Amino acid sequence: MNPIKILYIDDEEHNLKSFKASFRRQYEIYTANSGTEAKNILSQTDIHIIISDQRMPEMTGVEFFKSIKNSYPDPIRVLLTGYTDIDALGEAVNEGHIYRYLTKPWNELELNNCIINAHNSYTGKIALKEKVDELQKTNDELTRFIYSISHELRAPLASALGVIQLVKLENLIDPQSHLGEYWALIEGCCDKLEYNINKTLQYYKNHRYQTLNEKVDFKTLINELIALHKQANNVTNQIAFSLNVNQSIDFWGDSFRIEIILGNLISNAIKYQKPSSVDKQINVSVKVTPLDAQIIIADNGMGIFKEHLPKIYTQFFKGKHEPGAGLGLFIVKEALDKIEGTINVKSDIDEGSIFTIRIPNKNPNHQQPH
Repeated sequence: MNPIKILYIDDEEHNLKSFKASFRRQYEIYTANSGTEAKNILSQTDIHIIISDQRMPEMTGVEFFKSIKNSYPDPIRVLLTGYTDIDALGEAVNEGHIYRYLTKPWNELELNNCIINAHNSYTGKIALKEKVDELQKTNDELTRFIYSISHELRAPLASALGVIQLVKLENLIDPQSHLGEYWALIEGCCDKLEYNINKTLQYYKNHRYQTLNEKVDFKTLINELIALHKQANNVTNQIAFSLNVNQSIDFWGDSFRIEIILGNLISNAIKYQKPSSVDKQINVSVKVTPLDAQIIIADNGMGIFKEHLPKIYTQFFKGKHEPGAGLGLFIVKEALDKIEGTINVKSDIDEGSIFTIRIPNKNPNHQQPH
C-alpha cells in the first residue's frame, strides 16, 4: 500500500520539525516554510493532503490555497489557525478551498483523525475522477463508432434511393400493382433510414463540434432551408411559405447550429401539415436586434396535444400521429442550449403550432449587458 503523502507548510521551523517528528512513522512527510517552496514540492511530487498554517508573512494559508486551486485541484486542503478569523475561514470553506480547519496548537489525535478522513476523501475523489474519465472515454468511443457507422451507411443508402428514383422516372413498375406497392414500401423504409442517419449525424456534430461565432444572413439561410426541405419532403406548391426578415444590423452566432435548429423546425412544419388541407401555410419571421434574434415559425398543421407539450424536447418522444423518430426537437433543444438560446411553443390540435426562438447576438462590436 502506498504511503499517504502530506505537505505541511509553516513559517516557523520548530512547528515543521514537531509535525514531522509526530507523523513521519505513519506518513510520508514533506515540509515547506513558504508558499513558494510548497509550490516547488507540488510540482515534483503527487501530494495527497496539504496542511497549511494560516498566518504566514509571504501569503496566508487561504491565499496559498486559492493560488493552487486550479493547478493542483486534487490534494485535500486543511488549514491550521491560531487565531479567530471568521471572514477568511468562511470564505475559504464556502469557495471550497479547504476540507477542514483546526486550531493551533494542534492536538495530535485530532489532527491524525483529520488526516485519515482527508485521505478517505482524497481516494474517493480520485476514484470518482477515474470513473468519470473512463465513462467519458467509453462515451467518446461510442459516439465515434455511431458516427462512423452512420457515415458508412449513407453511400449504400444513397445508391438504393437512386435506383428507386430511376425505376420511378422510367415507369418500370406500375405503382398500382403489388410490385409497385413493394417498391413503395422499400422507398418508405429507405426514407426513414435516411432520416434517422441524418439525425444521428446532427446529434454527433452538435456535441462534438466547437461553438463558432460568425455572421449569419437569415434571409439567405432560411430561403435555402425552405428549398432544401421542400425538395426532401416532396413538396412543390402545396404549401404557401411566407418569409419576413427584419435584419438591418449584423447578427453573429453559430451558423452551423442555427441551421440545425431552423432546418428541423421548418422540416417539422412541412411534415406535420394536415394531408386533407387545401390551405397549407408556413410563416417564418425574424427580427434581429443588437441583443438577439427572435425567430417565429408558425404553421396551420396538425398541432400538438396539450399533454404532450412538456415532453416534446425529450429524446425519442413521439406523439400519436408523428412519423419521425422523436429526435428532431430533442436536437433543436440541445443545439439551443449550446448557444444559450431559448425556445417556446404554443399549439392547438388541428390549428397548428407557433415556435418562438431567441438566440443571443454575439456581435463583437456590440457590448453585451451584464
